[in-house]
Amino acid sequence: MPNENMSVTTTIPAPAEAVFAVLADPANHPAIDGTGWVVKSLDDATLTGTGQTFRMAMYHENHPAGSYEMANRVTEFAPPRTIAWEPGQDRGDGEVGYGGWIWRYDLADRGSSTEVTLSYDWSEVPAFLREHISFPPFGTEHLENSLTHLAEVVAARG
Repeated sequence: MPNENMSVTTTIPAPAEAVFAVLADPANHPAIDGTGWVVKSLDDATLTGTGQTFRMAMYHENHPAGSYEMANRVTEFAPPRTIAWEPGQDRGDGEVGYGGWIWRYDLADRGSSTEVTLSYDWSEVPAFLREHISFPPFGTEHLENSLTHLAEVVAARG
């Protein structure tokens, strides 16, 4: 079976609680995004647990509509160690269909700093989506950009 997960790791000079707080606030996600596709958060609530959903306005030039929305369901929430979500879209009937890919941040306290691993897992993407979207839709440089942006946002919140 091919590897259907990629990850990158960096160290951020801040406590894990500070890094996790930035990740748990969807308003920060456009600034963190390494792809440039996240336009703005459509929900103001801070993430507090698994099952919670938060929506993002997105833009991608290759998307049929250009602008679109994603609904993200929190799949793991263990402050200040792990946060993960599965993106999905309205299927046209008011229900969200999830695509089978997961964004996950794992944080490890290193004293005065935090080791952060960002993973993108597309192993559960169904065949019908793979016919229209090539996975992964980007390289590891987008994950590296996200971690660089996360460090900048954490530093700015100081």
